[in-house]
Amino acid sequence: MALEAKNVNVSVYVGMRYWYPSTEEAIEQFSISTTGSSIRVLQHIFREDVYLSRLPVSVILSWYQRQGYICSMADLIKEELERFAKPEEVMIFFSAHGVPVSYVEDAGDPYKDQMEECVYLIIQELKSRGIGNDHTLAYQSRVGPVQWLKPYTYEVLVELGQKGVKSLLAVPISFVSEHIETLEEIDMEYKHLALESGIENWGRVPALGCTSSFITDLADAVVEALPSAKALPASREAAEETNYEPVRYLVKLFFCSILAFVLLLLRPKVVFAFRNHLH
Repeated sequence: MALEAKNVNVSVYVGMRYWYPSTEEAIEQFSISTTGSSIRVLQHIFREDVYLSRLPVSVILSWYQRQGYICSMADLIKEELERFAKPEEVMIFFSAHGVPVSYVEDAGDPYKDQMEECVYLIIQELKSRGIGNDHTLAYQSRVGPVQWLKPYTYEVLVELGQKGVKSLLAVPISFVSEHIETLEEIDMEYKHLALESGIENWGRVPALGCTSSFITDLADAVVEALPSAKALPASREAAEETNYEPVRYLVKLFFCSILAFVLLLLRPKVVFAFRNHLH
């Protein structure tokens, strides 16, 4: 709707890596309806498909640093801070979804740096509005025995309580919609742990969801990205199929026929029969 308001007529499809509809299913839907985790999967599918490989593609790699997103987050934080009796004393607690350390150190995932920059930009925006609360960043949702990004949210909550922090505002920084990791993990498990650790006043910033300023900024990001769209380099197999044009096909067929005839003549039985016929 935000794009339509900007006179940009588009079809929108959703693809997810760990739930339905999957990226692959989204691509199938796209292909059928237009007769035509996750960017790597998308690029692979587009490169391997003859039709899709011709379509111009533009990928928005990130939008955490966009001013529209930063301001939207700052708006929500400011609104929730004002619910506290003493807003200036509230610790702003950014809780981001964690990832295994190996992703960052071995695979070069920029996630950690981007999260830290994102928090920095939000804090700078808050400061420009006269809000200078203390803040910290931690990571939640650790799974499995491997080491994930630290500090862990549950450990930091206990430490803050022990240090005497009485008012805390949790900000689900890497989540843009409400789900189990905000509604249960933060609202129930972490809230209980915080209160148990000595924190008396608890608050939580809602996920952005369909906040109009956020949606408008995403639409702006799409509009800005469209002019740079171009076809992805096709794989060798797809490229060969793409070049399967009638004229080229006939030329290939002509020369292949000549080659096949020459090879047939060179076969021993044919050569022997030809010599007998001459004699």
